[in-house]
Amino acid sequence: MLSPTPILDGELLRAFAAFATERNFTRAARACALSQPALHERVQKLGEQLGLTLYRREGRELVLTEEGARVAAFARGSLERSASFVASLRGAASRERVTLAAGEGAYLYVLARGIEAFAARDAAELELVTLGGPSCVSAVLEGRAHVGVAVVDVVPRGIRAVEIARAPVCAVMAGSHRLAKNKHVSLADLSGERLVLAPEGQGHRAIVTRAVSSARVAPSSEPVIEADGWPLMLAFAAMGVGVAIANGVCELPRGAVARPIPELGTVAYSVLTATHPTAAATRLVTTLIERCVVEGRSESRVERGVKSKRRRGSL
Repeated sequence: MLSPTPILDGELLRAFAAFATERNFTRAARACALSQPALHERVQKLGEQLGLTLYRREGRELVLTEEGARVAAFARGSLERSASFVASLRGAASRERVTLAAGEGAYLYVLARGIEAFAARDAAELELVTLGGPSCVSAVLEGRAHVGVAVVDVVPRGIRAVEIARAPVCAVMAGSHRLAKNKHVSLADLSGERLVLAPEGQGHRAIVTRAVSSARVAPSSEPVIEADGWPLMLAFAAMGVGVAIANGVCELPRGAVARPIPELGTVAYSVLTATHPTAAATRLVTTLIERCVVEGRSESRVERGVKSKRRRGSL
């Protein structure tokens, strides 16, 4: 019979935290200096004590269940707090640590000022991990990151989300391009245009491909230009070799212009935390939100640029 309030053994939590990180019993056992059978037994015992299925097999991969992700986050948090408490008892200096996960675009164009401000004024050690989209959300759910910043359509249970920046999805091109004179660009306007897209398998590529296919945009006679990362995509667009589809928060290279695509709407960047964030995570979130407000990023770079050009009479 299950205990209504099972006592979670620290060694069981340590074993599961290692397994949640590695998703492989052999590597997790090595990290814990245990045999593989011993680590497997501890993970199984923890699941039995909680009366939960903590992971499942999908093909050749071991994947955490929703409950398993929550247990992993609790295990990591518990181990962190224990280590900090023991250090304080021994009189040792214990520096807070906070891990931030975000994608390349968020780091470059949304978070730079906030990270700079936090590093300058907070004593906590800041660890930066580059993870985009679903991987970022998973990292926060599982406790591998204390804070995440990503574009999320649905906020999963166990996550708090606060929107910090919103911008239109835009077509980016050289200033000499035929579409540069427009205030907005429709998907139909892209018929025959050579597109600059992320490599196959990336979320951005899939979203754009679905959108142009649904709009029945006539493809270019030239192949798509693949570029891994916003800076290279935008650089190719500025060179005039194709049109990139990018988020309006992006800093445009010299010679490039961006025009919103109304059919693709806007993207919202949200800061994500667990429902009970650490003190350092709370301070980091506060700083990121403050800096986004200070920088005025609720209005995109594209929108500010268009207003500026209108004042000069160029549009």
